[in-house]
Amino acid sequence: MASDRKLIRTGTTVDHMVRAIADEIITGRLKPGDRLDEVSLAERYGVSRTPVRDALGQLSAMSLVDRRPNRGATVKVIAQDHLASMFESMAELEAICARLSAERMTAAERAALEAEHFASTKLVRENAESDYEAYNVRFHSRLYEGAHSKHIQELTLMTRSRLAPFRRAQFRLGGRLARSWEEHDAIVTAILRADATSAATAARAHVASVSTASAVFAGPH
Repeated sequence: MASDRKLIRTGTTVDHMVRAIADEIITGRLKPGDRLDEVSLAERYGVSRTPVRDALGQLSAMSLVDRRPNRGATVKVIAQDHLASMFESMAELEAICARLSAERMTAAERAALEAEHFASTKLVRENAESDYEAYNVRFHSRLYEGAHSKHIQELTLMTRSRLAPFRRAQFRLGGRLARSWEEHDAIVTAILRADATSAATAARAHVASVSTASAVFAGPH
């Protein structure tokens, strides 16, 4: 448990706790129906019960945890249809961002997107899962920012936060890093050509691919 405490204390308490518990749920270390006791979690991570409650609230918003009055929190069954619905929304939002990025990105933004994309080939070759995951977040953030639409960016970030555990989990699947890079390449190519339609199509297909990969971590309907 010392490693858990170290992880939590080196960063933002609630955010890191959400990530740690969510990953345990997605990977099956915590099973549907398992009770998430506030006192035990507070002891495990060496924190007070307040950040634990905040973390459980965020996990409930992600539909990973069920919280009921006087009954505490338990791990939920991750229904495939609900997960698919969230990814469907994500695909449309990312398509909008990619389309607008193709139309609105500045020359400097396009150059940065291209440079970081091709630099990420090294991460794929080395199968650097953790580093590629961090890069993947930056890549998609560039698309949201490149759309130059504050409201759409906020909606997309909100949806991404709910799907974050599943988007991380996809990289545990064999060959997923290389396929992700190829899907990114189609988006980048379209944006650099200012081809808004192709950028949107590529982004939508990319999220659909992520959805398919993530479905292996969901439970039955």
